[in-house]
Amino acid sequence: MKEKNKKDISSNTSASKENSPDNDKLDIGKSVFQTNREMLEKMRLEEKAKQDEIQRVIEEREKKKQEAYDRRIREERIELMRLKQGLIEESETIHEEHEAPVKMSFGKKIVNFFYHNKWWLGIGTLFAFIVCFLVYSFMTKPHPDMVVLVIADNVEIGEMSKLEDYFEGFAEDTNGDGKVQVSVYYIPYSDDDYKNYTNGADNKLTTQLQSADSVIVIGGKKLVDMIGTDNDLFVDLEDIFPDDINVHGFKYMLTNTPFASRIGVDEKYVTYDLFIAVRTPTKLLYSSKKDMQKTFDKDWPVFEKIIADLAGSN
Repeated sequence: MKEKNKKDISSNTSASKENSPDNDKLDIGKSVFQTNREMLEKMRLEEKAKQDEIQRVIEEREKKKQEAYDRRIREERIELMRLKQGLIEESETIHEEHEAPVKMSFGKKIVNFFYHNKWWLGIGTLFAFIVCFLVYSFMTKPHPDMVVLVIADNVEIGEMSKLEDYFEGFAEDTNGDGKVQVSVYYIPYSDDDYKNYTNGADNKLTTQLQSADSVIVIGGKKLVDMIGTDNDLFVDLEDIFPDDINVHGFKYMLTNTPFASRIGVDEKYVTYDLFIAVRTPTKLLYSSKKDMQKTFDKDWPVFEKIIADLAGSN
């Protein structure tokens, strides 16, 4: 009997332990954790499903737009081929788009014109400036009544003397500008070839001797060595001034004349070989014989007056 009671008490004790509050708390804790995890998983799956649906809708929309675009391009190509083949005269799918004309004020039109044509306007302005400069240079460039060449290495006579004033005393106003002007072109031609090159004497000599701007030349031994004594480049003066002791062929020697005092230099600068001569009219590289003859006819009377002045003072 006692054993039976012990068993019953033991059973009741076990049952009471199983139904105790501590066991209930453990079961509740596991249930909440599991529930939260399941809820989070469910929420994640629902969010993923929403994103997938949104992506599907976007892709479907883009697909439809692309299909519509491709379909329109195919239709326009077919319509264009039909237009080119003359099967139809007007297309219902291909339409020309005309921009509506923009209305601008007069000031904006001017600004727009300059903006769109600025490069051409710049080029035109530069060209006009060059033309105006050349015209101005030509109009203001002095046109002397006479040009005298000094071909010798003698800067005192070529640039530092009163040679221009001396010739102007015998020249006349042939260009009609109301004044008498004589220009002296000095070419420092010497025995030093390198010096001639650096001074540009060779080019200047060629240019002047091939133009009809001047016929009266003052030169020296170097010029004679270059052209020789037997030539037809200069007028033979012996037949024209047979009694003048200073005449030697085409040369009128200046040594024993008052030439130095006339042009205001020391006599030592009028060297023994210095002479004055006149070029013979002929056809040149840059001028015709007619032009040179015109210069000759204009300058010869001055030359005669110069000879008369120098010879009469001997």
